[in-house]
Amino acid sequence: MLTMTEKAADKVRFYAGEMPEAKGKELRIFVQGGGCSGFQYGFTFDDQQEGDTVVESGGVKVLVDPMSAQYLTGATVDFVEDLRGAGFVVENPNAVRSCGCGHSFSVD
Repeated sequence: MLTMTEKAADKVRFYAGEMPEAKGKELRIFVQGGGCSGFQYGFTFDDQQEGDTVVESGGVKVLVDPMSAQYLTGATVDFVEDLRGAGFVVENPNAVRSCGCGHSFSVD
C-alpha cells in the first residue's frame, strides 16, 4: 500500500522513543480535507481501529484508515530536512497536483 524510506522509519522510531504519548501505539498516516491543494496529510501515534489497514515498512507499523487508504496506495513517505525545515513528505502517485511543501495535494 505505502512505503516508508529508511530515513522516515528511523525518525518514526526516534519520535516513538521520545514522545510519552506514543508509548504502545503505532504511527497513523491519514488524509483529511484542507491544505492549499484540497487534501492534506496527517501523522499521529494511535491505537489500531477496526477497519484499519496495517502496513509494515522499514520495520515500522503504519495504520491507515479505509478512507485514507484510497489516496495513499502506492505512496512513499520520506523525512526531509532542508532550508524550509524538517518533516515528513509524501510522494503520492495518486495526486494530480500538490503544493511545493509536500503536505497537501488534490485528486480528480
